Amino acid sequence: MRSLTTCVSPQLLPLHDLTDKTVVVVDVLRATSSMITAFAHHVETITPVPTLAECRMLKSQGYVTAGERGGQKVQGFDLGNSPFDFMDHQLHGAKLAFTTTNGSKAIVLASEAKTVLIGAFLNLMATAEYLIAKNQPVLILCAGWKGKFNIEDTLYAGALAGRLSNHFSFDDDATLAAATLYKSVASNLSEFLGRSSHAQRLMGFENQKDLEFCMEHDKYMINAALQEDHLVRIN
Repeated sequence: MRSLTTCVSPQLLPLHDLTDKTVVVVDVLRATSSMITAFAHHVETITPVPTLAECRMLKSQGYVTAGERGGQKVQGFDLGNSPFDFMDHQLHGAKLAFTTTNGSKAIVLASEAKTVLIGAFLNLMATAEYLIAKNQPVLILCAGWKGKFNIEDTLYAGALAGRLSNHFSFDDDATLAAATLYKSVASNLSEFLGRSSHAQRLMGFENQKDLEFCMEHDKYMINAALQEDHLVRIN
């Protein structure tokens, strides 16, 4: 069986060997959820960058700038980090430059892997089907919060592990713990997640609708992968 492992924080990524692995980067609240939504609404590419300066530099080259710091839209950027920002038909064919507190940095850190996908509850089934079809070991990389563990990305890891359990072996305790946690709260996921620190932070910014949307499962049957320095839709 192929192996499935989970890294619960980018700070722990140096402990993992990315050689020949597919890495699924997840930042449920909200970067990867917003990126999948953007591809579902036909943006052309998304370039994840770790700093505000890099994002602004790309704006001068014609990119649409998007992102947040501390959960709030960056002043002067075209868009924030709400999935609803990316449902505008005017973004059809656009190239986005995207920087966030956690998610965009995690994607860049994973770039040495053989394949880098972005994952969200929104495209959970599509990602599971893609991974099952490929003959590669998988690492789920949780973006976390400023290097620390967070519950929402770990819940996603557990949900994906559950979908893959008949095809992959769980090769670490983190994957087993994530799968067990997700199974125990799946019937009441929104209420459980609502108690998390980042959910509380977003609700303080009146982003309840973002939380509800990001918890939707299997809304989009699409995947996106990193090609050189940018993400593209691959199905």
